[in-house]
Amino acid sequence: MEKTKCLSCGEPISGRIDKKFCSDYCRSTYNNRLNSESTKVVRNINNALKKNYRILKSINTEQKTKTTRDKLLQKGFNFTYFTSLYTTKTGNVYYFVYDQGYLPLEDDYYALVKRDR
Repeated sequence: MEKTKCLSCGEPISGRIDKKFCSDYCRSTYNNRLNSESTKVVRNINNALKKNYRILKSINTEQKTKTTRDKLLQKGFNFTYFTSLYTTKTGNVYYFVYDQGYLPLEDDYYALVKRDR
């Protein structure tokens, strides 16, 4: 009977017949390599959301404030990433990054708000 080889390093495996890896290190390495591309996208989006949140929180120290688009962009804010939308009865659309939100106003101004839970 042929001995099976480790899926990560290719070394022969001893022990149980259904064993796929020679060690915990090889198992972890194999799974990390397998999942690295899919987790890379998620990690990049989460980093962008965290950065947006920190920027909004640093500018909006009160419950409400007003700022310009240029100020947000200078700090590195990325308008592509937000976690939710809230549409008011009047049709205004607030973009939220967790509990920090912004509402586009006229002349490239933004109203910043913090949602109460």
